[in-house]
Amino acid sequence: VQLQASGGGLVQAGGSLRLSCAASGLTFSSYALGWFRQAPGKEREFLAAISSSGGSTYYADSVKGRFTISRDNAKNTGYLQMNSLKPEDTAVYYCAGRLYSYSLNPALYTYWGQGTQVTVSS
Repeated sequence: VQLQASGGGLVQAGGSLRLSCAASGLTFSSYALGWFRQAPGKEREFLAAISSSGGSTYYADSVKGRFTISRDNAKNTGYLQMNSLKPEDTAVYYCAGRLYSYSLNPALYTYWGQGTQVTVSS
């Protein structure tokens, strides 16, 4: 099983990035997806989650209205569209998979991608 996160990079404040999470080795449509981030010296933070079907989503208050989570089960890929980025969004971003239902708790996710760095300059 592999989850591969990509799409990070350096962007100016106010800019946008779209992260992708490509899955292999699992029945993607059976797994809920979560996106998390971790900045240096901080705990891993929940950002957004989407149900296995894509019909339900949940966002942390810190990103609500700016980030959009989505998925394409036909392509075995999840996405996190990030708009109006701020310097405080700088972190390593991770996608994670959990069978059937999503959770805000990172400890309950089974599979993790390797992380992709997002840096927002002021």
